[in-house]
Amino acid sequence: GWSHSCHAMLYAPNPGMLFGRIPLRYAVLMQMRFDGLLGFPGGFVDRRYWSLEDGLNRVLGLGLGCVRLTEADYLCSHLTEGPHRVVAHFYARQLTLEELHTIEISAVHSRDHGLEV
Repeated sequence: GWSHSCHAMLYAPNPGMLFGRIPLRYAVLMQMRFDGLLGFPGGFVDRRYWSLEDGLNRVLGLGLGCVRLTEADYLCSHLTEGPHRVVAHFYARQLTLEELHTIEISAVHSRDHGLEV
């Protein structure tokens, strides 16, 4: 069978300037993964118990706690064949910069803080 993973890009327009002259344009929430790479928050979803969105929100709730994604936030899916057959589902939601900062602050209280979030 296929495993399903769901990840989300949470981003916000950022009017700031880097070094007072380079426009920042956007802030994007990313996390250090268990393997040392950068990634988007999310994880594997057990389709026997959860819809994709419910599973994603459950995973995000464990790490971030304050955002709920819906089917309207869905962007695309990608199949990876081989010994580990994975369907990766990708979601995106634009937030305000204040909302994004609130989520960043809440992440330090996550059970997995310092591991993946």
